[in-house]
Amino acid sequence: MKRDKVILITGANSGLGYEIAKWSAMMGATVILACRSESKTKEAVVKMNQEFQDEKSKRTSQLSENTTLALEFMHLDLVSFESVTNFCEAFKKSGRKLHVLFCNAGLGFIPYQKTADGMEMLLQVNYLSHFVIIAKLLEVMQQSGPDCRILLMSSVAHQWGTFDLKTINYSGPPDRFSSKNYYGRSKLYQIMQAAAMGRRISGSNVTINSIHPGVVDTPFWRDWDSGIRKCLLCCIKCWVAISSFEGAKCSIDLTVNPKHAGVNGLYWVDFKIVTPSSDARNKQKQEELWETTLELVRPYLTEEEMKRINLRN
Repeated sequence: MKRDKVILITGANSGLGYEIAKWSAMMGATVILACRSESKTKEAVVKMNQEFQDEKSKRTSQLSENTTLALEFMHLDLVSFESVTNFCEAFKKSGRKLHVLFCNAGLGFIPYQKTADGMEMLLQVNYLSHFVIIAKLLEVMQQSGPDCRILLMSSVAHQWGTFDLKTINYSGPPDRFSSKNYYGRSKLYQIMQAAAMGRRISGSNVTINSIHPGVVDTPFWRDWDSGIRKCLLCCIKCWVAISSFEGAKCSIDLTVNPKHAGVNGLYWVDFKIVTPSSDARNKQKQEELWETTLELVRPYLTEEEMKRINLRN
């Protein structure tokens, strides 16, 4: 892989995103780390380069011949549509091509919070902000040559999510908020988005797929810090959870492996195409979600961006 292959990964300075970014760069790509914290990302870049040298000393196969990794920080805060818009405009002004857009960043089981944009936090960070990024950068990808890929980090937890568009943006009492349900909803929306958008871009140079990485020991669990949740977390980490690298293997494969060219609109688990929940694969519900999503993000997209992402081939 050459350095003119550009891969953009959200939340790339820790956990799964860190491993996807590191291995993509070690194979030769230029990787944009789209993150909130510049200092944390710079620390991650130093560590990635150190690990690159370690892998070279082991003579690990498929590594590039470059002496350092092509890693670049760009500021992105998914909590803010203004930040998302500024990020996308900065990327477009750079004149770069974009071959892989990996929507990896996300929040886990957090208490109810509303963003400054008036959205429930999990809805905006895990789903809507990434939807806006895709809509704004789709034109760049369509002009970047063959085999461009959009990847969404979903979860088997999509099965926990209720499909109820009337309550998509939670507005009830904070103490009645189910973080498990709304986290599951955000992951359900991603699988449904991949299917609905996959139909719209079918036959083009861009594909979209969603992935469940497994139960992974990452900073995702940082909010499980008290009471019975802390005890359960210890059990999960000891008996079930896999490392970030193990969890990222399927994602890395879908990011860089040429054999996946043209594969579109599917849900992946452990290198296999898997059938998601009945709600996730219901075409009518996918289209209802699509239309609701467009209305929610309409204020943050231009008319051209709205037309482009909604165009059926």
